Amino acid sequence: MSLENLVKINQLKHHVTNVEEVQRLLAAAQRNLADSQSETISDETRFDAAYKAIMQCAMVGLLANGYRPSTTTPGHHQTMIQSLDQTLGVSKDVWIVLDALRKKRNLNDYSGDLIEPGAVRDCIAQADALLTTTQRWLKQHRPDLAP
Repeated sequence: MSLENLVKINQLKHHVTNVEEVQRLLAAAQRNLADSQSETISDETRFDAAYKAIMQCAMVGLLANGYRPSTTTPGHHQTMIQSLDQTLGVSKDVWIVLDALRKKRNLNDYSGDLIEPGAVRDCIAQADALLTTTQRWLKQHRPDLAP
């Protein structure tokens, strides 16, 4: 579904961003990624920090393309992840993995399911890769928003 179609069904809203907004999110994603690598905190907290970095990168992708999620409509995390192919050129294979991590996070948050160490490593690796992709995409497509 196109980004404009997502606006029509109230999943996204138009938004004009600026370099400060984008840079704050990138800095937060970098901090969260660094926190996720600390082995002195629980696997759940590490997973959450890496997942948060993924969401911050996905938000940057939307903002850089003139959109933001509608947080009044359920499913905005899913919309952000599934829009990555259109916002940052992420392959469908990658966003399917990211969506699986979203589902794992939901199970942990709402059912208390444990986060296994392998899932933590996967989430950290995906967050790191997406942050690199986001920075590269900005430099190529929106240098006005890049550091």
